[in-house]
Amino acid sequence: MPSNSQRSRGRRSRRMVNEINVVPYIDVMLVLLVIFMVTAPMLPPGAIDLPTAGRSSTRTDPYLEVQVRKDGDLRVRTVNAGESQSIEIRRGELAATVAAMRASPEMPVAISADKSLSYETVMDILGELQRMNVRTALMVKPAG
Repeated sequence: MPSNSQRSRGRRSRRMVNEINVVPYIDVMLVLLVIFMVTAPMLPPGAIDLPTAGRSSTRTDPYLEVQVRKDGDLRVRTVNAGESQSIEIRRGELAATVAAMRASPEMPVAISADKSLSYETVMDILGELQRMNVRTALMVKPAG
């Protein structure tokens, strides 16, 4: 006859396991990671198609243009402000001339410089205009 301890072992009900075995999920994730690591270098890189700047048919707001030539000579002229004015100035007269020619405090100033001019010269003029709290921009030649 079986002992009492053997009987209880045979009749013992199975308990519900409330733990999830995550090892198979980790295996699947590692396999997917390896697949992505192997296939990623084989994919062609995405090319970015940038838009080009064209000419606008609308007339821009009035602004002042500071032209800087190769030899460092400056010319200040009004653009789209009714009657166009153009003045040749020296470097020391830039702040006074810009202040006098601006029709309003919100009127922006664009700098157009010769491409062979040193970067430092253009940045000095830009810095001087920004110290006057003038909204400034750099002009470029449109593509095409």
